[in-house]
Amino acid sequence: MNMKGLFFGTAGVPTSAKSRDSISGLKRIKELGLGCMELEFVRGVKMGKDTAREIREISEALNIGLSVHAPYYINLNSPEEKKVEASVKRIIDSATIGHLCGAGNIVFHPAYYHKDRKSVVYKRIKVLLEKMAKDLNSAGIDVVLRPETTGKHSQFGTLDELLKLSNEVEGVLPCIDWAHLHARTQRNNSFEEFSAILSKIEEELGKEAINNFQCHVSGINYGKVGEKNHVNFDESDFKFQELAKALREYHVKGQVICESPNLEVDALKLQEAYRRV
Repeated sequence: MNMKGLFFGTAGVPTSAKSRDSISGLKRIKELGLGCMELEFVRGVKMGKDTAREIREISEALNIGLSVHAPYYINLNSPEEKKVEASVKRIIDSATIGHLCGAGNIVFHPAYYHKDRKSVVYKRIKVLLEKMAKDLNSAGIDVVLRPETTGKHSQFGTLDELLKLSNEVEGVLPCIDWAHLHARTQRNNSFEEFSAILSKIEEELGKEAINNFQCHVSGINYGKVGEKNHVNFDESDFKFQELAKALREYHVKGQVICESPNLEVDALKLQEAYRRV
């Protein structure tokens, strides 16, 4: 699926929306001149099918792109089998309702390493994602599963891990969280480094991955173990203007979701920086 351009939006309902529901959020996104919104199912998939269909109708009428962030309570490498099963169900439920909403991308934090070898964790996650992608496809649920680059060393989700998964499992592509990559490596915060990441993605996954791109961005605090918390651009060393330049340089198409606490303020800043390039 090739997107027509690069669209900027918020992780959930903008803070300035009249109400906290998704439909009010979509209307505010349109008023602000942004182009997409991520539906935040982070506390659980509680949306009904009728609401999902209404969201699809309104988002299409307003021409606002949608994605979904699945619940935070996902760990595909839990030592407890019941927690793994619950994690799979949360991803499937997110995809099912997200598809009804018209969202094509289902973003989630995949797992923790715990004390396991990274290669073992990779194999477990690969098997689970293969089955999920196959089951969703069989059910006619046309979505891309998007494991996200994670911000802590304890979490599965390095760029290399996700590129390998995306190469080996059909129906999977990465969600690149630029702030997480910066926090985890304490690098990846310049035009050259952003460009190198985009180049690597294109080289390993093809132009399709650049033409159907999903990413998160925010300011971020970090330490030795990686991510501490998301902050606004103004309180962070994250060089969003250089990211905008790299996204423009590589003709990236897709959705850029802002996760700064001020949501639409930083989303608009990044959109403006992108348009100025």
